Amino acid sequence: MAAVRDTAANWLAAGTPAILVEVTEALGSAPREAGTRMLVGASRCEGTIGGGHLELKAIEQARRMLARGETAPQSAHYPLGPALGQCCGGAVTLGFSRLDAKGLAAWPRVAPRFHLQLYGAGHVGRAIVQALVPLNVRIDWIDERDEEFPPAEMLPAHIRKVCVDAIESEVKEAPRGAFYLVLTHRHDLDLRIGEAILRRGDFGFFGLIGSRTKRARFIHRFEAMGIPADTIERMTCPIGVSGISGKQPEVIAAAVAAQLLQASSRADVQSPASARSAATSSTLTV
Repeated sequence: MAAVRDTAANWLAAGTPAILVEVTEALGSAPREAGTRMLVGASRCEGTIGGGHLELKAIEQARRMLARGETAPQSAHYPLGPALGQCCGGAVTLGFSRLDAKGLAAWPRVAPRFHLQLYGAGHVGRAIVQALVPLNVRIDWIDERDEEFPPAEMLPAHIRKVCVDAIESEVKEAPRGAFYLVLTHRHDLDLRIGEAILRRGDFGFFGLIGSRTKRARFIHRFEAMGIPADTIERMTCPIGVSGISGKQPEVIAAAVAAQLLQASSRADVQSPASARSAATSSTLTV
């Protein structure tokens, strides 16, 4: 949703005519919730209100408005089963309006699902960042090796490159409840970053790349540092949802992205979205 809103701002600034399609009401089993928006231009669409026949009809209506130069807002109600042959069983009401400054201002900014500090710009780090690019998340991508990052202009606005020498010092900069992924090129560096995360203790998720052997060794070292056992137990290592085999960076990235979404969904259940901070078992090994 954040990316679609940013696109809307760009289209408006460029003078690109578009219709803003919004789900104003969703009853029963519907493909998307009220407040979902998509943009429809003459030859391009951004976002989705759920796909299928409903979205096809919405695009057709929006493009008729563009072709006819219609500026007055419109509304259409769709019982998904009887009217569109969709098996969802619910009903959706859509609003159609010209994209303008007023409509953009009324479009709320949605808080990111989570704030992630990702340590490591190697193959797996790059693959994870790429997997998370389409999502409404905020990422601090941290490494001491500037040459490992892609050019700054290739990074979207919600991904911030951080290249510093003492990268473990960045742990204290994260908001409360932040997510952390540690996958640097050196185990001693992983250990220092992990110690800083565990000593802080207020993380929403802490994932450390590695095998079960690495986990056991790190647990032993963290215990020797005096870190409480219940805090260490919250560390996830290996990382990635269970049941997915393969050590290719892209496979690991897909499994880790799913795990992060699971963790953020659990946080949503435990605390309502309105109260959630903008920050708010695994088998893969490397």
